[in-house]
Amino acid sequence: MHIGESFKIAIDAIRANKLRSILTTLGIIIGVMTVVTVVSLISGLNKKVTDMFSSIGSNVIYVQKWPWVQTGGEWWKYRGRKDITPEHADAIKKLCSNVELVSPLDGRHLRLKYKDEKTNPVSVNGATPEYQTITGRDLESGRYITTLDNAHKKRVCVIGTDIVETLFPNEDPLNKIVRIGASKFTVVGVLEKKGKMLGQSMDNEVIIPFSTFRKLFIRRGREAIAIAILAKDKEEAIDEIRGVLRRIRKVKPGKEDDFSINTQDVLMDMYNKFTGAAFVVMIGVASLSLLIGGIGIMNIMLVSVTERTREIGIRKAIGARYKDILYQFLTEAVVISGFGGTIGIIVGFSLAKIISVASKIPSAIPLWVVFLGFGFSTGVGIFFGIYPANKAARLDPVEALRYE
Repeated sequence: MHIGESFKIAIDAIRANKLRSILTTLGIIIGVMTVVTVVSLISGLNKKVTDMFSSIGSNVIYVQKWPWVQTGGEWWKYRGRKDITPEHADAIKKLCSNVELVSPLDGRHLRLKYKDEKTNPVSVNGATPEYQTITGRDLESGRYITTLDNAHKKRVCVIGTDIVETLFPNEDPLNKIVRIGASKFTVVGVLEKKGKMLGQSMDNEVIIPFSTFRKLFIRRGREAIAIAILAKDKEEAIDEIRGVLRRIRKVKPGKEDDFSINTQDVLMDMYNKFTGAAFVVMIGVASLSLLIGGIGIMNIMLVSVTERTREIGIRKAIGARYKDILYQFLTEAVVISGFGGTIGIIVGFSLAKIISVASKIPSAIPLWVVFLGFGFSTGVGIFFGIYPANKAARLDPVEALRYE
């Protein structure tokens, strides 16, 4: 019997028992749908998260008192560390050959006011002119802070687009005087729009000269800063930075660092662990659903063999061989499971799109997930269809013809 004829017989069997076929493949539909939905959402998130984290810069390093990722109970340990100070930034700039640019960085959350408009507390950061090159942040208009601004502690600022929308909805913000806290600043530039990262706006930011920040907003006795660094070779630079800071901070050999070196890799590792856990859960749900679907296919195929015992006897009596009967029933099992897989793929993509629209979580539809879903379903059909197909192929034609 040709494969084409086996396929036609399988289709006819599904048409004859539509409801039974759908119920049989329900487990496969749910399993494939789960795989397709989760993979589509994670693929979309992967692209968005990679784009967000790449904005930090692959060769950008932040030296801070605190690590970006902490586990429970570690806050007290980090709290007791000595502060990172401007002197540490100077030492890194002077002693690390694999470091290209260094900018000390300090910040507070303060309100901005212009005429009758005011913002909620926003991130006000003091930095040197090198910070723009380190972060790769372009300007929408105006200019960035300069070496002269920093040297003379000038009261100038560069603001994000969220602040422009709040304070200057109908005006050009350049050269306007705004109040940051209790001090007046001249707006000299507007940062390009960056959007959100991990749910937080990156356009709610103000940059002022580092020296000005230290003069106006530093709390008495507070020396802690962060250091933003652009490296020529990231791994080499990290080793050099670690060595310089351990020596300056007198960290004994064998003791762990009393500072944190943060890069985008830290965030990517955290994200990959999260998505890895999601994949494990997905695989568990999908495997259970496919197992149930496979058992359902085996059960319905055994019922089909029993119902068509006399038909099998007739086919064998007129010359059908073992492999003809085997192919016929195996093809039918694969078609049923493939039918369920196709429905699962369609429903999975539709569900991912609905979730994406409703929650604004991006989704992507990689072509490989279509083949993965279809491969899973047909694989289940082959695995669970072999036993019923083999049972049908081994029936004795004489006994089969006598079957009522």
